[in-house]
Amino acid sequence: MSLWQKMNRKEDPRIYENKDGHLVRSLKVKDILALGVGTIVSASIFTLPGEVAAMHTGPAVAISFILAAIAAGLVAFAYAEMAAAMPFAGSAYSWINVIFGEFWGWVAGWALLAEYFIALAFVGSGLSANFRALIAPIGLKLPPYLSNAFGTNGGIVDLVSIISIALVGVLISIGLNRVARVENALVVLKVFAILLFVVVGATAIKNCNYVPFIPKYHPTDNGPFGGFQGIYAGVAMIFLSYIGFDSVAANSAEAIEPQKTMPRGIIGSLIIAVVLFVSVSLVLVGIMPYAKYAGNAEPVGLALRFAGHPAIAVIVQTIAVLGMFTALIGMSMAGSRLIYSFGRDGMLPKWLGKINQNHRPNNAVFAITFIAIVIGAIFPFAALSQLISAGTLIAFMFVSIGIYPLRKREGKDIDDPSFKMPLFPILPFLAFLAAFIVFLGLDSQAKIYAGIWFILGVIIYLIYGAKHSSLNR
Repeated sequence: MSLWQKMNRKEDPRIYENKDGHLVRSLKVKDILALGVGTIVSASIFTLPGEVAAMHTGPAVAISFILAAIAAGLVAFAYAEMAAAMPFAGSAYSWINVIFGEFWGWVAGWALLAEYFIALAFVGSGLSANFRALIAPIGLKLPPYLSNAFGTNGGIVDLVSIISIALVGVLISIGLNRVARVENALVVLKVFAILLFVVVGATAIKNCNYVPFIPKYHPTDNGPFGGFQGIYAGVAMIFLSYIGFDSVAANSAEAIEPQKTMPRGIIGSLIIAVVLFVSVSLVLVGIMPYAKYAGNAEPVGLALRFAGHPAIAVIVQTIAVLGMFTALIGMSMAGSRLIYSFGRDGMLPKWLGKINQNHRPNNAVFAITFIAIVIGAIFPFAALSQLISAGTLIAFMFVSIGIYPLRKREGKDIDDPSFKMPLFPILPFLAFLAAFIVFLGLDSQAKIYAGIWFILGVIIYLIYGAKHSSLNR
């Protein structure tokens, strides 16, 4: 068999059904919604709106959130159909393996793996920033070498980030039932904190902070600011806020009645997230001048203190710190299931695809936990946001365009799902186009890192994956 034939050989969906059959189906719609909201409405809602407003958009940050939501929403429809038709562990990796072939599935999965590694480090950094701001008023302060990533502001290691990621890894290794209960409770608390901020913050809004709503465009050291160019740059930076529905799809092999559960969980969690993001961003820039948020990783607490509500700031940030664990849980679960899928199929060492006596892929859990800790120790918070989006957008483009060949096989060798992407064949193309346009808006550094990651993935496939793939048998 030639290399080209190996790259394009497709996995039989029935094989994945058998391979994933030993995973316990325990997740209900409420659990999937909690996972989705918990992952999408994560550190980004407490960190990104202020940063994006200061760097690119000004008060128009809400427009960037809405445009990013439209792009993500189009892709979410494609994800919902894929997850209903093929409820396998690994989400886009497994789907593309079945639809397009082994190599293309590997590329999509490899791109997503970058998302999970970096997203865990990103959320851990955001959690650490909010936690340190929370304990500072009572006189507790970690030294710089334990507060920042290596080489950043005198930092050696971000201790709080490391501990939080490690704790989540241990929690997931115990079992999904316990994790789901913790996740559900924390999501309710986090939504309460967000609504509390919106209600209290709305009383301190000053209309002058919205003028001009779309500042005049001018270039800066951070890229474009103001005008459509600034809003577009904001979309690229913000897009990572909505990528959590991929982590929901990655757990479809452990969902009860996935044909109903997955579409409701994916689309429902995205709708809830859009409302919360837009509300927070409008209140945030209304409380104080957007320029004051520059370089600040805890803008919600900063805004409440500025508005004269330090006690509310403590309440919101305390819940925010706890709530960020929901994003760590969602990303860790999804990333570990993806690594498990790689090991299951022989694309990475087989021990990563093994499960323990309790039917949990704990080798994969510990692997992603360790690598996320290392990445968080190297990269500072500001460098992580666009790097997450790059890998995810590549997978989004694959999934969107994959709806066309999927439709030809539904009802044949692939189940005919109860949910289908509406306005076929137009909407899949629009979803692909939206993801591609957002990808073009990423800064050059993110594209370079994405290119390096892609080349590394191709090398691993050629040296290891193609030789050890389970399809060789």
